[in-house]
Amino acid sequence: MFRRLVRWVPALAWMTVIFVLSATPGSRLPGRFSTLAHFLTYAVLGGLLVLAMGTREPYGRSVAVAVILASLYGITDEFHQSFVPMRTPDVADWGMDTLGAFVGAWATASLAVKVGRRGRGAAGRATPPQ
Repeated sequence: MFRRLVRWVPALAWMTVIFVLSATPGSRLPGRFSTLAHFLTYAVLGGLLVLAMGTREPYGRSVAVAVILASLYGITDEFHQSFVPMRTPDVADWGMDTLGAFVGAWATASLAVKVGRRGRGAAGRATPPQ
C-alpha cells in the first residue's frame, strides 16, 4: 500500500510545479513558446500519471486514465489562471495540455511495454534477478 502511494509523489509534485507556474503573473514566454510549454509540461504529467498507476493496469487503460486526469487538471489550471493578474484562461492551451498528456502517457506506456518485454525469458515469464 505504501509503495502505491509513493508512486504518486512525482505526479503530485509535478502538478504543484504546474500550479506555481500558473500562479505567476503575466507570461514570461513569447506566444509561440507558450504552446510548446503547455504541450511539454503536460506530456511530463501524462507520463508521470502512467507511472503512478503502475503495471497492474492494462497500458491502454493507464493511458486513457492518465489523459483524462491530466485534461481535468488542465481545466482547473486554466480556471486558476483567470484569477492571476495578466493571465487568461484559453481553450487552445487546454487542448495543448490534453494533447501533450496523451503523447507523454502513450510514450511512457510504450516504453514500459518494451522494457518489460526485455525482462522476460523465452517462456514469457519474468527472469529472476541476477
